[in-house]
Amino acid sequence: MAAALAEGETLLENAAQEPEITDLAEMLIAMGAKIEGHGTSRIHVQGVDRLRGCTHQVVADRIEAGTFLCAVAATGGDVILRHARAEHLDAVIDKLHDAGAEIEAGEDFIRVRASGRLKAQSFRTTEYPGFPTDMQAQFMALNCIATGSSKVTETIFENRFMHVNELVRLGAKIQTDGKVAVVEGIDKLSGAIVMATDLRASASLVIAGLVAEGETIVDRIYHLDRGYDQMEAKLRGIGADIERIK
Repeated sequence: MAAALAEGETLLENAAQEPEITDLAEMLIAMGAKIEGHGTSRIHVQGVDRLRGCTHQVVADRIEAGTFLCAVAATGGDVILRHARAEHLDAVIDKLHDAGAEIEAGEDFIRVRASGRLKAQSFRTTEYPGFPTDMQAQFMALNCIATGSSKVTETIFENRFMHVNELVRLGAKIQTDGKVAVVEGIDKLSGAIVMATDLRASASLVIAGLVAEGETIVDRIYHLDRGYDQMEAKLRGIGADIERIK
């Protein structure tokens, strides 16, 4: 964004390649920016004097879509996500396939179907297009009630296992050692009062609460609201027994 209006040429090396970056570049180009290489690790920008207005439809949030995929896979059911882009979630979809969920995708939708307990899946977070760190907690919640054990390796962010202690409150069996968490799947979780510690941790606790027996209360959901728009309303719309407590 800064380079679009800077004097001269700017070269970004080792650039992240997430779809959101490509989408931003496409919008800036529509506004008159001169950008090449977006979507690769090397982005070239030739500064311009000014930008103009444009109309742009923002790309669908792949992490929100992935969160709902995990929620349906964990609880069972048949749900269609409109406007979701499967090509942005290849690593997550591959793991859901391996776990036993049925995934069907079209140009503007993803359909997920699941029934019964799925098979636990080990995974390692890494840069796009690998398994996203922002989906680690949600998939761990799924592993908690899957059959078998799994190993989750977090390579991107420190302190990304803060949800583990809260999942354990619900009955999950998880052991952590540095960057690695070992999850032993169990038949069922039990409702409890838990505390959200960050954005994706709160999403994982909601998923765990959906599959747990009894009532689960997730506190500090202001974390959740940073990344999800009316999550409880969307889940309630597909059959979840969930409400926001003021």
